[in-house]
Amino acid sequence: MSGPAPAPSQPAPATPPAADQTVLIKLLRDEAAAYEHGDGVERDGVRAATLYCQAAKLGDAESQFNLGWLYTNGRGVERSEATAAFFFHAAAEQGYEQAKRMLGTVGGPTADVPACMRPPPRPVPPPVRVAAAPRAPGNAAQPAAAGLGGPGAPFAPRVEVTSRGPKYIVDLVKQMAPEFRLEPQLVLSIIETESNFDTVALSPKNARGLMQLIPETAARFGVRNSFDPAQNIRGGMAYLRWLMAYFEGDVSLVAAAYNAGEGAVDRYRGVPPYLETLTYVRKVLTAARMVDHAFDPSVTGPSPQMRAIRAR
Repeated sequence: MSGPAPAPSQPAPATPPAADQTVLIKLLRDEAAAYEHGDGVERDGVRAATLYCQAAKLGDAESQFNLGWLYTNGRGVERSEATAAFFFHAAAEQGYEQAKRMLGTVGGPTADVPACMRPPPRPVPPPVRVAAAPRAPGNAAQPAAAGLGGPGAPFAPRVEVTSRGPKYIVDLVKQMAPEFRLEPQLVLSIIETESNFDTVALSPKNARGLMQLIPETAARFGVRNSFDPAQNIRGGMAYLRWLMAYFEGDVSLVAAAYNAGEGAVDRYRGVPPYLETLTYVRKVLTAARMVDHAFDPSVTGPSPQMRAIRAR
């Protein structure tokens, strides 16, 4: 079978990748294609698969699609329809049209992430829990007092706020974040990455306002007007608090879920291999200057995938 046809142009991601990473991805993909087809070098399917997977791990949908073909046909790798399905689904979820067409010929993706796509292991400290705030009598949904990191203890941010956002937005976040026991710098990093502090931002997917709440998320957390800065921030913080408990304070997973949805993070048992999401997570981590965050286990139970994620 001849190599896959060039991909149709894809829409630009909401969070553009860094220029140097874009160059690296293209170099890896081009070298992989040369080894796959014997273009100027001796054909080497194993080397092609290795290089494609390096680019795929960086979120390149075309390389993910090409790996799907390699695993479908057993070229350089052991034939595996399940692994092929993993890569076709990953590419399709990024909007790659050729991969979308392949979904009708493959089953669901394997539950196991291919070895070459797994992140390198890193020492993981025990989850940092905070005691649940006391609840107001007759209203289990609201803390008895805002800003508590534990019974009787005020929440104290550990990371200095260095955001360059408008002062009134920074002040709103600093005022409201303790109620949700969130680091203001993390919240501001999410806002900057989502909307660049534009209170009336509207995405093609109908995400709205500072923290880009889609209508379903706004309704879930009681936001009536997503273009009202205070309501939007409150709803976004409520969602972040929930994600923080669900992913046990892992900021990478929380940021990935805020961008791509918690279901995608569960499915991939980590940050999904989407170029937009990988770029998004990198930007948030750089701005937030933290990888772990305290969380309140009373908000929700952990993701059923956390044991598998931490075991990798």
